[in-house]
Amino acid sequence: MSTLSLRLPDSLHVKVKELAERDDISINQFIATAVAEKMAALLTLEYLEERAKRGNRATFERALAKIPDRPPLPGDELPEAVEPNQRLQPAKARRGPARKRRSRSRLRS
Repeated sequence: MSTLSLRLPDSLHVKVKELAERDDISINQFIATAVAEKMAALLTLEYLEERAKRGNRATFERALAKIPDRPPLPGDELPEAVEPNQRLQPAKARRGPARKRRSRSRLRS
């Protein structure tokens, strides 16, 4: 196990201490869990981006063709204003061109 010296603003330290106490865990465990959760989110995003690059529209269309054409179950219908081929995404997921990420070397400091 490694030791890491970490500087936190006082307000953040107080809040971390409160949340750790609320969960009945140590501050170290709280921070380790928070770091693990953030890493999991970033690594999942990277995995999905790499996986999407390997996607093939023709293979996708063949898979969709195997699904029987039947009406949706009650409550699963598309809203009336949505075109049949329009992509449905939460507003937050719609982004412009890919943003440049920070290099990993900056994250290691």
